[in-house]
Amino acid sequence: MSKKFGAFVAGVAVGATLGVLYAPKKGSETREDLKELFDDLMDKIRDIDFQDVKDAIATKIADIKQSLSELDKEKVLAIAKEKGALLKEKCEDLIRYAKEKGIPTVEKTAKELKEKATSITKDVVNKLEERKNAKNQEA
Repeated sequence: MSKKFGAFVAGVAVGATLGVLYAPKKGSETREDLKELFDDLMDKIRDIDFQDVKDAIATKIADIKQSLSELDKEKVLAIAKEKGALLKEKCEDLIRYAKEKGIPTVEKTAKELKEKATSITKDVVNKLEERKNAKNQEA
């Protein structure tokens, strides 16, 4: 049993003892209440299955590891490329709309936005591809 758990049990026992001792009862009743509290506490401690707790924690850790492994670089790279294409398409749509409505300042800014978004997207995709290639070379 760990020191922390032992300290917890001792704290519960001391608290229960003080509560019972200061209750306005006869000594024999107080001792009987105290005995029942200790017996109840020991029953609760016996009911704790540490193996179940360890198994539950191990299962949760395994679930987290599985989720992380599913977030592989291939998927991230594919999503980045897809989002980059979608971003470019939306910028082009904004440029077309500004051109149709005859708003040159919006058209100019939309073109700049498209260039910047395309540049950023390319940088992200390139970095992901470099990491993927480096990892493949290590394997």
